[in-house]
Amino acid sequence: MVARIYKPARTAMQSGDAKTRYWVLDYEPAAPRAVEPLMGWTSSTDMKSQVRLKFATREEAIAYCERHGIAYQVSEPKEASRRTIAYADNFAYSRRGLWTH
Repeated sequence: MVARIYKPARTAMQSGDAKTRYWVLDYEPAAPRAVEPLMGWTSSTDMKSQVRLKFATREEAIAYCERHGIAYQVSEPKEASRRTIAYADNFAYSRRGLWTH
């Protein structure tokens, strides 16, 4: 079973970086999920899918996997491209695009 080490991206509902500071170790699913016929619940027999470990650095997560003999795959985080813009630019005389006010 392969473990995946990654740094989670922030959700669209967050303006800060609250849950993106740690590196996370998740296991890839070993068995597909099945629908239970009586109640319609989705279940799995894979108990490692419930395990989620957090580490302060990527090196700590890799050392944990190597210490316990776990095969791992590291996904590098993608940096967000941010452009700074001021509110006053919405009303600038030289504004490009359609005037909406």
